[in-house]
Amino acid sequence: MNPTSQHATADPSHADKLGKYLVVYLVILIIAGLQFVVAYQHIDMSAMLFRMLLLAILEAVLAVVFFMHLGGENRTFVIWVALITLFVFAAMQYGWTDSNRMERLAPPPSAAGAPQ
Repeated sequence: MNPTSQHATADPSHADKLGKYLVVYLVILIIAGLQFVVAYQHIDMSAMLFRMLLLAILEAVLAVVFFMHLGGENRTFVIWVALITLFVFAAMQYGWTDSNRMERLAPPPSAAGAPQ
């Protein structure tokens, strides 16, 4: 058998995977379009925040499960990845309380000469 003839036939499972990825991609594009629709609605800010957050979470879950291939991984591994990611996001928020002071280049409150 010629080794090059093995690659000439299309693998049906590969075509199915490509079709699945295209469908997921189109769904993500539709969700992005829905975000524009929600952004231009005249609703109060809390309702808009809830809807936008819901759409963003749905988009992120689809991307992580299908494009990062976490859908076929061990459930324990996926849980650990999610927990570590949430921990990193929480740790990144530590500096926000001090961002206004850093923007003005003001010394920290514990510096010498600062009123207590």
